[in-house]
Amino acid sequence: MHEVIICEKPSSAEKIAKALSSKAKKNLYNKKIKYWTLNRDSKDITVLSGVGHLYSLIPNTSKSSISFNLHWAPAYEVNKKTSGYTRDYVRAIQKFGKGADSYVHACDYDVEGTLIGYNALKYACGEDSLSKASRMKFSTLTKKDIIDAYENKINIDMHQVDNGIARHILDYYFGMNISIALSNAVRKSKKRFLKLSVGRVQTPTLSILVDREKEIEEFVPEPYWVIRAILDFEDIEIKHVDGNIFDRERAEEIFNKCQGKDATVDNIDFSNSTTRPPVPFNLGGLQSEAYNVFGFTPKRTQVIAQNLYSSGYTSYPRTSSQKLPESLDFPSIFKQLAQNNDYRKHISQLPAKLKPNNGKKDDEAHPAIHPTGILPSGLSKDEQKIYDLIVYRFISVFFEAAKFESMSTTLDIEGEKFRFRRRRVTHKGWMEHYPFRKIDDEKFPEVKEGDSMSVKELISDEKETKPPARYNQASLIKELEKRELGTKATRADIIDKLYDRKYIDGNKISVNQLGKNLIDTLSSYCNNLTSEELTRDLEDKLEGINKEKTTKDSVINEGEKDVKEILVDIDKNTDEIGSKLYDAYQESNIVGKCKCGGNLIKRYSPKNKSYFVGCSNYPDCNNTYSIPKGARFLKKTCDKCGLPIISFGSKPPKHACLDSNCGKEHLEPEQIEVLGKCPECGRDLIKRSGRYGDFVGCKGFPRCRFTCALDELKYKLKK
Repeated sequence: MHEVIICEKPSSAEKIAKALSSKAKKNLYNKKIKYWTLNRDSKDITVLSGVGHLYSLIPNTSKSSISFNLHWAPAYEVNKKTSGYTRDYVRAIQKFGKGADSYVHACDYDVEGTLIGYNALKYACGEDSLSKASRMKFSTLTKKDIIDAYENKINIDMHQVDNGIARHILDYYFGMNISIALSNAVRKSKKRFLKLSVGRVQTPTLSILVDREKEIEEFVPEPYWVIRAILDFEDIEIKHVDGNIFDRERAEEIFNKCQGKDATVDNIDFSNSTTRPPVPFNLGGLQSEAYNVFGFTPKRTQVIAQNLYSSGYTSYPRTSSQKLPESLDFPSIFKQLAQNNDYRKHISQLPAKLKPNNGKKDDEAHPAIHPTGILPSGLSKDEQKIYDLIVYRFISVFFEAAKFESMSTTLDIEGEKFRFRRRRVTHKGWMEHYPFRKIDDEKFPEVKEGDSMSVKELISDEKETKPPARYNQASLIKELEKRELGTKATRADIIDKLYDRKYIDGNKISVNQLGKNLIDTLSSYCNNLTSEELTRDLEDKLEGINKEKTTKDSVINEGEKDVKEILVDIDKNTDEIGSKLYDAYQESNIVGKCKCGGNLIKRYSPKNKSYFVGCSNYPDCNNTYSIPKGARFLKKTCDKCGLPIISFGSKPPKHACLDSNCGKEHLEPEQIEVLGKCPECGRDLIKRSGRYGDFVGCKGFPRCRFTCALDELKYKLKK
């Protein structure tokens, strides 16, 4: 008997092969692609691996034309440049996977994983393999869970398969077809080629960011006053109970009335409160916490979490669940984790009854993210940070609530009420076991009602209301989750794609002119494409396939109808859409001012296959500047010639004037602003520029790779 097991990635294949047999043998196909052979239960088993999706959708006609007739083809044939590496994996499965007596689908248990394995079986092993196939379902790659999944195999969930197929087809319809239509509109109206990118979830996400951008631009600040006083006693600061006072006359009245007067303690109120333990991590929660604590982007966190899972150290990360079921065998996990001295200090204090503080969200496929108990070795610094975050969150959810006592003191100055508050810990509870959360523990001043206190200084602060805060990547993930746009597995990729398309930039996300004009144009001429309701409705219907509320074909047909309506709108307004998008593209590529007064515009040369900068007044002005590969334009100009400064190269990046003949050197050591000392190696921390904007990095790079977001630096150094 010959059995073939199909895994999603090489690391998973190795884990599964070694779990099923200690004598599993590693083999090489074409001298580089690993596969495994073993014997179990009188079966000769071959364990084969993909590298994610091995098959992609391609139109039956030309790839450059709009099409609703698609078929699956090997990814390396669809895009040789980006997916050429998948060819040998496909050929290995074709060679060793055909003609087996049975097949096991052992890819990750979610919609994408199910589709990956299904396509590998159908197209590489042959369609008849599906009738002989069963499914392994696991949430961790531990030996115990792998063996349990193998010995208790289930049928392939065809609802998941249909969901995955429909999802990919709709993404093609909304992404490729509409992008082609918009590019065609530019070509028709301006006789220029412009590659544009839209998507079923990508475009509504960009629309959310554009709406926030407009709120910020249109915001009119309103002045207000805060009246506060500094007491002689322990320099306690008290604030007027009215808080933000928007009436200037009222603020002046309070200030003049209280100037030079003493304060009397009017009332002291004590109260108790509790802070419940946090809930276990789902993917969104982990991404948000990793951003807040380490400044990691959601994509970076997701990749690290996936690596930890593939290595067997943590559970499957792409889960919505905030629940830890008792079937996980908590005592066994804690017993293994306690082999680490740092973890043991906290585990030794766990309550006798291990009951986690589960959250509300659930996931039928996987529990919340948790450590498996297997202690890792050889982790990178970033991987260790995420692993510790997962472990300490897992430990902390089993502890009791933290308890606090609050003191609220009201004081009277000439009939005006002021107040200060203090809070102290009476029981640390879970907070003692979660080192990533600051504990507020303030001293209560020894005051009593009726005490008279002299005022050292009375202050009237004039301030202005601030516009809504820009989204960062973590808060945008939360917003997408709240609005039910995208899925737990795709949200980070969607944000990444917006950066790749140059629609947005910065850690605090701003939208450039092309991104704004794209949304404005689409909203004016084909509003459905930016509609959250349309996207959310399709997402609900896709999930409905899993619950047998609808079918794959009906969802695809509805999506095709929606896209065709959008294409009709684009066709009716081709000239206007093409003209506006091209003008926006031109405006978004302005990098500075030319000496002749024209705009310097970043352009692409098809002949040389490279970018350069030219003047908008061409051919009257022939000024051009070459750009090093991968160069970025900084928001600075050369103080010698006035041209933009560019950043290029790496380890560390070089900064130079756009004009290579300028001769002005930039960022000499004495010009670099030192922001502090690296907490890991003690060298200087400096401001650096990266793909997502400015950040803080160690001057000792690449030996020391400490980084954090600019707005996290103060917290990091304090910690």
